[in-house]
Amino acid sequence: MTVLEKEPRIAADLFGDRIDVARQFTDALAREGEERGLIGPLELPRLWTRHILNSVIAAPLFHGSVADIGSGAGLPGLVLAIARPDVQWTLIEPMERRVTWLNEQVTALGLENVVVHRARAEDVRRPDGFDVVTARAVSALRTLIPLTAPLVKDGGELALLKGMNVDSEIAAAQKAIKKFTLSDVRVEVLGDGVLSETTRVLRAVVR
Repeated sequence: MTVLEKEPRIAADLFGDRIDVARQFTDALAREGEERGLIGPLELPRLWTRHILNSVIAAPLFHGSVADIGSGAGLPGLVLAIARPDVQWTLIEPMERRVTWLNEQVTALGLENVVVHRARAEDVRRPDGFDVVTARAVSALRTLIPLTAPLVKDGGELALLKGMNVDSEIAAAQKAIKKFTLSDVRVEVLGDGVLSETTRVLRAVVR
């Protein structure tokens, strides 16, 4: 039997007074995630470290209205919505079973700042745009930028959680970066010296 990773001490610092809600979500994901096809069978021993903390460390980057593209299990969208109840979150996910899970969690966790929208990113229409659009583990930047940039309001921002290869992804996405007029493109490494696995975030202004 695979055992859930013990909650790292830093989790309470990062979630503050929202830690109990984060624990409730993590326990639910550990209990049902593999069976419902939300996480892989090897994720329980690193669920906190690799997924929950990897998401919440980015919480200070968000404000106003935010869209999370391809929310899946709620990583990062539900985690961030728990940590930032002052921000309005729209979780965009095309798969019905995942949408069902997300809605169940929104209700169970009492998240009044979250709306779940079943759709593909390219089919979403929001004339006024979002202040920030995020995504985690969805696709390479050359594919992801065309899906996310059109949803950002003029002067808003992309904050895309990426892996170790983000620099090579940026190099391969230059055509998309120019087409969607992204500026101030940079990578921020979060959690260095705080987390055992840092989080890399591609940030860019959309105009």
